[in-house]
Amino acid sequence: MSLDTLITHNTLLPHPEAAQQDACALVLMGGGARTAYQAGVLKALAAMQPAGATAFPFLWLFGTSAGALNAAYLASLARQGLSALPQLAQFWSSLRSEQVYRIEAPGWVRANRLVAGWTLARQVKRHRALLDTLPLVDTLHRAIDLQGLEMGLALGAIRALGVTASSYTSGEHWTFCQTAADDTAQPWHRPGRRSEFQPITIEHLMASSAIPFLFPSVPLWVDGHKEYFGDGSMRQLSPLSPAIHFGARRVLVIGVAQPQRSGMGAKAQGDPTAGTIAGHAMASVFHDTLQADVEQAQRVSQTLLRLPPALAGVLPYRPVDVLAIQPSFSLDELAHKHIRELPAPTRNTLAGLGALDTARGAAGSAAALASYLLFEPGFVHALIELGEHDAWRRKDELMRFMAPLAPEHPAAVAVP
Repeated sequence: MSLDTLITHNTLLPHPEAAQQDACALVLMGGGARTAYQAGVLKALAAMQPAGATAFPFLWLFGTSAGALNAAYLASLARQGLSALPQLAQFWSSLRSEQVYRIEAPGWVRANRLVAGWTLARQVKRHRALLDTLPLVDTLHRAIDLQGLEMGLALGAIRALGVTASSYTSGEHWTFCQTAADDTAQPWHRPGRRSEFQPITIEHLMASSAIPFLFPSVPLWVDGHKEYFGDGSMRQLSPLSPAIHFGARRVLVIGVAQPQRSGMGAKAQGDPTAGTIAGHAMASVFHDTLQADVEQAQRVSQTLLRLPPALAGVLPYRPVDVLAIQPSFSLDELAHKHIRELPAPTRNTLAGLGALDTARGAAGSAAALASYLLFEPGFVHALIELGEHDAWRRKDELMRFMAPLAPEHPAAVAVP
């Protein structure tokens, strides 16, 4: 988050109405199945609210990759108020890998690396990726009520939903935004990243969550022409930027990075296995720039808060309060306990290629790859429980953050 973003937004765009200046934005990062963690954090957040609290707590929602699916799901239920948050956890609890992707492979593929390679080559030829994601299309159509999203915007329950994706065609990182009819926010264009305002569709969600190599690219129309898009986590340099552009003074962001890559992989000896390389590639795609962006936003806000009150009062920009929550426990290690829950065709094919090799000290690498594909109850429930645990551990901080600020007090900076 740069000072340029704060200044450009606050000097060139109209200030939000007074009733919205203290509203909160929600930013959800990506990471495949790992984003079930976000459902746990939000479920706990709903349970923390005082008796009688019913309003939906976020005015703007922005998501990347599977975080975009979570954001869209919440936006479609925002008119129901606070109850939308625990419903996200219910959705994840009912999810299975077969509802997200499939791979056609014989049961004996694990015993033959050539057969495993042939199986994946056939998948790529047929689906332009290693996995067929048509099941996810059907799941999203059933789970996300796009008319409910429009109603939420029309009723003022939310003001905007933003979904990010990365263009294979142009190399630019796009944020697609659907807003309330009377919203005054304008599209932006910065080096390497830009926005377009258009109704969010299932295609936008599929594009944002199209993990490279694993899921096929998705065509979308931008600037009057078609471009092909993949996972929004690629080239995402400023995940907080869209929320700032819409005028959010408070931003709650939930990532799925972990305290460390995985201690299990540190003991590996010899040449890297296919699992090591695949796990490292996935970690690179989902390299979480969140912490750097949060720290930059905090530095800028702290600078503004240190200005003399007389000077700060006449400046056209204000500090932004950012609170980031991320897992307190290694998700690789958590996934390692549930690798055998992967659907047999997927597990056997990847194992046949050596990408799920748990021998030779490669357990951590196998778990890293599996953690993005484990849409299965054991792993999902463990992630939700971890999210709840981390949220309750920071209850006092969360409650202070979510409480509306008094008009005479400037936004404070929360340190994650």
